[in-house]
Amino acid sequence: MSHSQDFLVGWDENDPANPRNFSLARRWLIVVLVSMGSLCVTCTSSIYTTTYAQITERFHISQIVATLGLSFFIWGLGCGPLVLGPLSEFYGRRPIYILSLLFFLIWLIPCAVAQNVQTLIIGRFFSGLAGSAFLSVAGGTVGDLFARHELAAPMMVYTASPFIGPEICPLIGGFINEFTNWRWSFYVLMIWTGALLVAIIAFVPETYHPILLKHKAATLRKETSDPRWKSPLDQSTQTVHTRILESIYRPILLLALEPMCLNLCIFSAILLGILYLFFGAFQLIFSTVYDFTLWQRGCSFLGLLVDMVLAILTDPFWRWNYARLERNSTEEKYPPEWRLPPAIAGAPLVTIGLFIFAWTIYPSAHWMGAIIGSAVFGAGTILVYSGILTFLVDAYPSYAASAMAANSFARSSFAGVFPLFGVQMYNRLGYHWATSLLAFLTLGMVPFPYLFFRYGGRIRKKSRFAGGN
Repeated sequence: MSHSQDFLVGWDENDPANPRNFSLARRWLIVVLVSMGSLCVTCTSSIYTTTYAQITERFHISQIVATLGLSFFIWGLGCGPLVLGPLSEFYGRRPIYILSLLFFLIWLIPCAVAQNVQTLIIGRFFSGLAGSAFLSVAGGTVGDLFARHELAAPMMVYTASPFIGPEICPLIGGFINEFTNWRWSFYVLMIWTGALLVAIIAFVPETYHPILLKHKAATLRKETSDPRWKSPLDQSTQTVHTRILESIYRPILLLALEPMCLNLCIFSAILLGILYLFFGAFQLIFSTVYDFTLWQRGCSFLGLLVDMVLAILTDPFWRWNYARLERNSTEEKYPPEWRLPPAIAGAPLVTIGLFIFAWTIYPSAHWMGAIIGSAVFGAGTILVYSGILTFLVDAYPSYAASAMAANSFARSSFAGVFPLFGVQMYNRLGYHWATSLLAFLTLGMVPFPYLFFRYGGRIRKKSRFAGGN
């Protein structure tokens, strides 16, 4: 056995096949394309909310039935990664992207030509399921291309895309559905997806290192006629079946047995739930209180969008803060809790933003007040997410993919459910108290990032999945 170790295939220095040795421009092009995939998929979730008025009239259904199309799409997004993540580790990233985008495009067709609401809802679920690869697998691609010390900027671009997508599309959808038929919302997405599919086939090669080394070993075996050349993946005995099962049960174990993971996942789930609830609530509030037309209601999301981008641009400050903690530390191993300061800063902003939004929605007050409230909420949400997601990856290094899957599963469950009761809640409680109720929900979560920052090390010592300090 020791003899065959000599034949284990690895990367040579400056190996041109190693994705980290691609030119900087090529690596960035790949990151931009997979981020565009993520943007396109998340856009598809929210552009649908601008079609409600036409769909309810066309199919003679209530708005809650129309909202099911949004919820089922998000649930598809939540379930997909549990299967697509492990598949990408066996077959590589590239085939998963191409098939995922192809099926995403195919399932948009029944949505565009649907003659009844059932077709639309089923089409939405399966398009969400197919498109979810870009929310789970693409993060791995960024890691394939960049070494750890170069990761910050490309990772920021990729993590921003699923948050910016849902804010851009009500804007586009508002104009489409104001001036033409709702089916054009789906035609535009099909054109976008088709163009993206061509670009990914042309410019995104395989980047997953174990698969590339497997190909390299196969070439060496062929060239040398020596069967002893093996890649690490060739030596693995795990099957696709066991990996998929593990990918389904391990996130659930993390949520069940890890109080920190559960708590932070619930916090991020509540925030995404509120964000998706807003897609219905904004349409309702800005049409009844301020008499906005459909395209103006789409523009009301600009506050959220601008402040989310501003929050993303604070990233260098948080990196500086992390470096400061490192410099002042006497510990050899840096605790993952140091990733939480953005969440500590963002949590109160979320609550403040919701209260501003709640108590400025009066016909006598200028609509700008409500937009500012939603903008503060958006900035807080991004900061909380960046803190929580980097913490989860750092705290569970061996199970990072499972921790992210647990977070994605919790987020999608909440994001799918919240819109279903949003409009009724606003009608029942009134606009001010309905939003205040959401604000009080987030207020209860505000102390947790700080408590974990202070006492996380002690909690992790009792953990089965995260090593103590």
